[in-house]
Amino acid sequence: MPNLDIIHNAVKNALIKDGWAITDDPYVIQYRRTTLYADLGAERPIGAERDGQKLVVEVKSFVGASKIQDLKEALGQYDIYRYLLE
Repeated sequence: MPNLDIIHNAVKNALIKDGWAITDDPYVIQYRRTTLYADLGAERPIGAERDGQKLVVEVKSFVGASKIQDLKEALGQYDIYRYLLE
């Protein structure tokens, strides 16, 4: 499993304070023989009669030597996760 980002717990606490229930830490994405890990899975019930909202979170702090490289990596992860979750 990957290391946690330095702001992981701050993001997790902010989600909880906003009414989200953390369901997965980390959120596991299985694709064939590959396992990927997004940082958090969360859900928030909307009402007794309606489906709740679900959220998968990848936490990034952009503290590497190159913010552009950090952004490229984050966008690549986003594209891959979005494709696999569809």
